[in-house]
Amino acid sequence: MNLVQPIRDKELIKEIKNYLQETNPRNYILFLLGINTGLRISDILNLRVRDVEGWDIYLREKKTKKIREVKMPKELKKALREYIKDKHKNEYLIKSRIGKNKPITRGMAYVILNQIADEFGLERIGTHSLRKTYGYHFYNQFKDVATLQQMLNHTDPKETLRYIGITQDTLNDYQRKLQI
Repeated sequence: MNLVQPIRDKELIKEIKNYLQETNPRNYILFLLGINTGLRISDILNLRVRDVEGWDIYLREKKTKKIREVKMPKELKKALREYIKDKHKNEYLIKSRIGKNKPITRGMAYVILNQIADEFGLERIGTHSLRKTYGYHFYNQFKDVATLQQMLNHTDPKETLRYIGITQDTLNDYQRKLQI
């Protein structure tokens, strides 16, 4: 099993955002939603225009069936306002080009993320990478594993640290510093 990784480099994230903003508005919104909300890809793909018209996103998570409220940062809200201005309220945000009003599939989201990975030389990227990127940068900014654990709906802080790559980063640091 390949373990996918978060995108750790903030400058690289900026480059990816700029690239997507210029090349594909739908994929740009997909990327922004993932790295700014920590939502699972299945929940992002189910969002419709009506779900993002306010400052918050309210949804019932597909996996856990829990109601979730997500505050949107200004950058995401501004991008969404521009993106949805001519769209119908019932339209899916991450709409497929196939069919009348259907979201892209999880498989297509994987293809999109892997195209981004190829373009920027990233390895071990998958649909969970966006959620992991959110978690990684949240943890590094606030050092609050308990809150992050709750946001990601994990049962144990160790699970959260492993999920976002902090445990592996620590192990790698020790291995680099070891002198015998």
